[in-house]
Amino acid sequence: MPHPMATRRAAALLTGTALALAGTLTLADPASAHPSGPPTVVSAVPDQALNARFTAYGNSGAGWTGADSTWSARLPGGRELFLFSDTFLGPITPPTRPTTAPLVHNSFVQIDAHGRMSTILGGTREHPDSLLIPPDPAHWYWLGAGTYLGGVLQVPLTEWRSTGPGAFDLALVGSSLARFSPNDLRHPLSVTELPRELGVEWGQWVLPQGPWTYVYGVEDKGLDKYLHIARVRGTDLRAPWQFFTGSGWSASETDSVRVMDFVAPELSIHQLRPGLYMLTTLDGTEVFSNHLVAYFGTSPTGPFTNKTALYTTPETGLFGSYGNPNVVTYNAHVHTELSTPDRLVISYNVNSLDSTIGGDLYRDVSIYRPRFIDVTLAYR
Repeated sequence: MPHPMATRRAAALLTGTALALAGTLTLADPASAHPSGPPTVVSAVPDQALNARFTAYGNSGAGWTGADSTWSARLPGGRELFLFSDTFLGPITPPTRPTTAPLVHNSFVQIDAHGRMSTILGGTREHPDSLLIPPDPAHWYWLGAGTYLGGVLQVPLTEWRSTGPGAFDLALVGSSLARFSPNDLRHPLSVTELPRELGVEWGQWVLPQGPWTYVYGVEDKGLDKYLHIARVRGTDLRAPWQFFTGSGWSASETDSVRVMDFVAPELSIHQLRPGLYMLTTLDGTEVFSNHLVAYFGTSPTGPFTNKTALYTTPETGLFGSYGNPNVVTYNAHVHTELSTPDRLVISYNVNSLDSTIGGDLYRDVSIYRPRFIDVTLAYR
């Protein structure tokens, strides 16, 4: 397979003070919710502080130099953890990277209470490796929406295998769950399989809500990508799962319904206000869309409607900021622990379909890094 597995991610489609001051969204019981209409978008602008922080850290060559996925979770002790899938490491020679730069399939980047950044990997200092590796070494894990719940960091995983040499030649093996003590982020407490009957990529978002924790998955059928919803009672994602049938819940994954079509492979769903939920995604009606959109619903299961434009990513395609038809944007997430109901911090990924050694991701290190934006909302 080509060395830059990062391209397959695209194909498969802060300062310490800012972190300390960022609000946390309050999750209410939907039974007591008072629905309100969807908000309007007042503004959507780059988050200069977060973008500058990751640029500086990546250019330092201290560990992480670029990656995708870009999930995040708040940990005890004032720490902020970012969780990445395919990750380039140093050495680095900005604005380029050497063709010998390692690439691993997953990593963490931690920002401590003093604003210091560090990369968490597997392997050794001399021979770094992915933090999480499947039992079959020919397979690899990409990370899902890591969430700190019940005193542990719970990280959904999707396991993949290669089916050929091309960027699109890959197949889902199934979903799993890794659990970490917040005091040891290098060695998981456990890795257990999640439901696998339907070929759903479970854990593309996790939403604690009252007595339940909702788990969102994406069924990828090429141009059609369908949202599925499951839940567990409590906060341990290893507990028995229930699957949304459209009118109720079933213990059988085969009863899980397609809640909606045209979502991206990664997304987010969170509560803005009591009775108002927001689904954030790149527009799944377009191939490698540069349109970041939201849908709104009155419960964690939707239905999600009122499609609303949030932002147009400026990097994409021949007429984008890179002037490169291979550059694409994908996988938007809201970082709820850094957001308030009125101001959302959202990330998306940038990549290139040029998978050659020495290609786009080596010529310009800025391409393969997340972008953060701030979206301001107003309510009726």
